[in-house]
Amino acid sequence: MSNQFSQLPLTPALLEALDNQQFKTMTEIQQKALPDILSEKDVLGQAKTGSGKTLTFALGLLQKTDTSSFGVQSLVLCPTRELAEQVAEEIRKLGKRMPNLKVLTLYGGTAIGPQIQSLQHSAHVIVGTPGRIMDLIDKGHLNLWHVKTLVLDEADRMLDMGFEEEMTTVIREVPQERQTLLFSATFPESIKRISQDIQRSPVEVTVTTTHDNKKIEQTFFEVQKEHKTKATAAVLSEYQPESCIIFCNTKVACQELADDLREMGFSAIALHGDLEQKERNQVIARFSNQSELIMVATDVASRGLDIDGVSLVINYQVAMESEAHIHRIGRTGRADSEGVAVTLAAPEEIHFVRAIEELQQQKAKWKGIQALRFHANRIIEPKYQTVAIDAGKKNKLRPGDILGALTQDADIPGDDIGKIKITATHSFVAVKVRSVKRTLNYFKEGKIKGRRCKARRLA
Repeated sequence: MSNQFSQLPLTPALLEALDNQQFKTMTEIQQKALPDILSEKDVLGQAKTGSGKTLTFALGLLQKTDTSSFGVQSLVLCPTRELAEQVAEEIRKLGKRMPNLKVLTLYGGTAIGPQIQSLQHSAHVIVGTPGRIMDLIDKGHLNLWHVKTLVLDEADRMLDMGFEEEMTTVIREVPQERQTLLFSATFPESIKRISQDIQRSPVEVTVTTTHDNKKIEQTFFEVQKEHKTKATAAVLSEYQPESCIIFCNTKVACQELADDLREMGFSAIALHGDLEQKERNQVIARFSNQSELIMVATDVASRGLDIDGVSLVINYQVAMESEAHIHRIGRTGRADSEGVAVTLAAPEEIHFVRAIEELQQQKAKWKGIQALRFHANRIIEPKYQTVAIDAGKKNKLRPGDILGALTQDADIPGDDIGKIKITATHSFVAVKVRSVKRTLNYFKEGKIKGRRCKARRLA
């Protein structure tokens, strides 16, 4: 079969959207799954982040969406708010040429009132997290009686995060006569069981799960558990990464390591499940805009984040599942940039390394930790700091509005403004350290789009 999108039986609106976004050839998952999805078969797909799976199911559900008929026609369940937003955005881009298409995101950690108001006008496609969708069903604000396509994205992570009960409750509200697309990075028994319960003779599609190891330099160090923090500091001062994600297996280890590294002078911040949504947004914004160079994270908390170009990944604790190791190191060496992954293995973790070797079909490259020394004078300081502004999408604020105000009105050099991230209620701006004070001073009197905004530095 041809690997060109143009050979698929897609609507002209979708083909035009693909063409406008420069999508010509299909990825492996798209080539294997789309013919069956477009034939309205159930599909059980094993694919990791970055494989093109979102585009795969988005095309499938949009192909049979009737925008002249209101009522929820497709439901996509995701493990996290960030993934839900990314998926919804991709569906909106693909459906740009479909008149009056409405895609709605529903997730927890934010006020339920505005979501209830949005539902009064209904939507064609809903993307959200199981917990919030179940709440809205229970309160009588959401019905799924007309759903034709049900998608479970990153189903293994929804189970890891304890969403099985909510998933089951929501799925019971969807008609049995439907198409069900289930995507998961791994196929544990729990996923196979759910597939048997909710899918009808699904077509199984698997894509290569191992990362292109040629682009990742992997090194393993054997380190006693009590020496791992010092070893991590030594690795950081040796490699001097511009951006680094350190993975831990528990929330406690994650927070303790981030605190210890900060005390040692590193720019480090923690991301784990105990953070409130507001704190989580701030952590992600600060790391992605380079005002924090090191993010210490758990696997569950980091899943679904659109963060790439990381120059170093450190496994502070060895992943207990080999597939999780693949996901971790997949954060580095993306596109054509070479990445580096370092794993610190205590003697009691060596059996996990053996399982990784088996999955990757190559021997681990070991080095002696005595070759590394911590040098405080080699700690890299971030070039940026994050300024948070109390206005966002609800105030019709766009990145250009912020950039214009700071460069034209506040006379801050354009090169001193980094990434600008706008959420519903806040905006996060990366500003070079030398211009942070001037930026904050501007907001004491200055305006954006005729409106006074409060601003503060995040630290």
